[in-house]
Amino acid sequence: MKPFPCSLLFCVSLLFSDVAHATYHLIAGDPQLKTAQSYSQTRHNAQPVLRTPNPAKTDSPCRSRPLDLVFIIDSSRSVRPAEFKKVKIFLANMADTLDVGSDATRVAVVNYASTVKIEFLLKDHFNKLNLKKAIARIEPLATGTMTGLAIKTAMKEAFTEKSGARPRSGNISKVAIVVTDGRPQDQVEEVSAEARASGIEIYAVGVDRADMQSLQLMASVPLEEHVFYVETYGVIEKLTSKFRETLCGLDPCAMGHDCEHICINSNASFYCKCQSGYVLNADKKTCSPKQARAEVVEDPCKCEAMLVFQRQTQATIQQLTAKHILPVVSNGRQIEHLENMLGRA
Repeated sequence: MKPFPCSLLFCVSLLFSDVAHATYHLIAGDPQLKTAQSYSQTRHNAQPVLRTPNPAKTDSPCRSRPLDLVFIIDSSRSVRPAEFKKVKIFLANMADTLDVGSDATRVAVVNYASTVKIEFLLKDHFNKLNLKKAIARIEPLATGTMTGLAIKTAMKEAFTEKSGARPRSGNISKVAIVVTDGRPQDQVEEVSAEARASGIEIYAVGVDRADMQSLQLMASVPLEEHVFYVETYGVIEKLTSKFRETLCGLDPCAMGHDCEHICINSNASFYCKCQSGYVLNADKKTCSPKQARAEVVEDPCKCEAMLVFQRQTQATIQQLTAKHILPVVSNGRQIEHLENMLGRA
């Protein structure tokens, strides 16, 4: 009997794997982290292939945009201690890719199992060192997977201005990243829809035994950009590069500009600036040397000097008139001093 070709064995094993798990795969040992959409899902659900990370693609011209970012992490008993450490490494790596600060990205963590615990709020840590220390202190909870309750807690308590979220007028994106390895024991569809309607963008990350349908009910659309699946916690760190690409903002200056000297990023746009000794021209792009300004010396016969001279002259004439020519008595008549002076003349 001839042995089966290697490729045929692989196809058969992949088919059985898909039927068993009915999900998308990120294989831990695959350096390219390629995915395979299950045949059964394609046939029954007609769902699009989910996006998966490409660690090599990290050279895109982007920069971290300001966010109010809340991680919602499953720490139920199904998540073993070693696996939970991997989750914390993922969170720490994510912190390294973000511009953390009061005017940049603010981060909070909601930990959940059968109960929900807010580990820290958006207003608590405005530098990476303190943020990563707080992540390192997080401990797993207990049994249960109350994902819906966790999303509701994040919406009602973590994403509030009292807890450090920026007001809507600031146009700061509000993002939640849910990480879970199980099937929710409560309802997630309605509360997720409410959270999305309130302006929260939800990413759902499933690990191992995570229920794909629940992930899709939680996530924002398009699903292929908001739902991720990894086969084990051992490769969850690989999602860091994908989220870096997803959450960063494009750098307009790096994408190309027509500034003659200096390009300055300004949110989704840019403006031009000149080097020292130059001024920006009317076209707001090119620069010209500054013109030397001659120091103006005031001519005593002009402007202010002339007015001062006139005032001083008038004051002197008035003083001489009052002293020698027109002394006035209280009844308003001139005294005889003037007549005598004229008579002597």
